Amino acid sequence: MKVVLATRNQGKIVELRRILDDIDVVGLDEYPGAPDVPETELTFQGNALLKARAIAAHTGLPAVADDSGLCVDALNGMPGVFSARWAGGHGDDEAHLDLLLGQLSDVAPEHRAARFVCVAAIAWPSGEEHSVEGHLTGHVIGERRGTNGFGYDPIFVPHDESRTTAELSPEEKDAISHRGKAFRALAERLNA
Repeated sequence: MKVVLATRNQGKIVELRRILDDIDVVGLDEYPGAPDVPETELTFQGNALLKARAIAAHTGLPAVADDSGLCVDALNGMPGVFSARWAGGHGDDEAHLDLLLGQLSDVAPEHRAARFVCVAAIAWPSGEEHSVEGHLTGHVIGERRGTNGFGYDPIFVPHDESRTTAELSPEEKDAISHRGKAFRALAERLNA
């Protein structure tokens, strides 16, 4: 089966190709006219389905999309669905990290519980759709560590781990990540 990943985020494309290694996946770069679908919904599921539907309609192929983010308990679950644009610019990882670390600067380490959430969705041109959710719980630390991954990985330490997700190897991260969990569950659905 060939599916289109509804993203131009190269880090995410590389990660999803590793996770979905038995499925023929192509990114939006293969479809130069594909629309950039604004994330206008207020839930991860809503945004994932919005993007998957639009790309399936545009390409005529099954389209896979996700929406994911970091939910920090001390910030009432924020940045949440706004994670990719927390500091105003979409995809400006350094600005997002600076802002989040600044917001948590007076929060004691024991109160920095957080979780990564990912909803992965697939939409077929026929209108059929399916979505699944994955989580990774842990906490936010006060400084950046590691160079792997992207986004909030340098400041997030999973439970039962002393390293940030940016210090884990790609394979270690894929095995426990919110995105890995969601996309493996979606792959099971696709292969059923």
